[in-house]
Amino acid sequence: MKVAVVGAGGIGGYFGGRLAAAGHDVRFVARGRHLEALRRDGLTVEGPSGGAGFSVPAAALGATDDPAGIGPVDYVLLGVKTWQLPAALPLLKPLVEDGTGVLTTQNGVEAPAEVAEAVGRAAVLPGSAKIITYVEGPGRIRHVGGLGSLTFGEWDDRRSTRVENLRRALDEAGVTAVVPKDIWAELWAKFLFVAPFGGVGAVTDAPIGALRSRPGTRRLLAEAMTEIREVARAAGTTLPEDIVTTTLDFVDQQPAEGTSSLQRDIAAGLPSELEAWTGAVVRLGGSHGVPTPVNGFLYQVLGLREARAAEQREAGRRTEAGAA
Repeated sequence: MKVAVVGAGGIGGYFGGRLAAAGHDVRFVARGRHLEALRRDGLTVEGPSGGAGFSVPAAALGATDDPAGIGPVDYVLLGVKTWQLPAALPLLKPLVEDGTGVLTTQNGVEAPAEVAEAVGRAAVLPGSAKIITYVEGPGRIRHVGGLGSLTFGEWDDRRSTRVENLRRALDEAGVTAVVPKDIWAELWAKFLFVAPFGGVGAVTDAPIGALRSRPGTRRLLAEAMTEIREVARAAGTTLPEDIVTTTLDFVDQQPAEGTSSLQRDIAAGLPSELEAWTGAVVRLGGSHGVPTPVNGFLYQVLGLREARAAEQREAGRRTEAGAA
């Protein structure tokens, strides 16, 4: 099976590395010091505390910054964050031909449509990843926790040979692969967890243990989740009536010190997925006539913080350019 990984960070590095270690023809599209390390030293994935990791030699990675040199593949694993999609989408064209499956892994519910605009809906396999990973250094991925699973399917949920072939290959590579009856319900269910957790966590700068233990912040989580459930219903996806209760139960099972990537990025003044998470709730709610006051408040507060951080980054770039 020939696979191209676009976005060889925590998600792409882990799952692409698993497929490469299992003997598949995997090519990593990367850049900068990460690319140099992959070409020189290969890929190392450090396991969770007390868990085993794995490594893949450089010769088995086919790391490159030129997707045209790879050519059409059977599958593309798109591992970039949502705000990186505009730069990543032009890289897909030389990798896709009739029958190629482009697996999306971005948090949120809008990424599959964005990818479809670039490569056509027939190529897109909407999906999501359940794992906590990050780039620890050039050529090194840290697997912090999570099952290491991928959930995906055809756009219309039909069973297809390419979905089954990918499911089998991932299972054989040690990845839990899930093909649900309704992929869109799966994406919305995950969205209902990550967006409120990220938004409330970023506004309060508190870990999940504090959010769930204080009555006020727990209520904010529940209200933000309820808004997303209603937006999903208006958009044509019906989630279980008890989805908020079961999601809060899931919140209660997470490590108390846990924070979201959105919270960490905003706190560090970095680009974040605010637009694709909380912003998407507000936009989709508006387009379907569903009120989203809690998510709207979170979006306005965090949007201001992100705008100020962007201004500071731009000022820093101008200063560096002037010094050069």
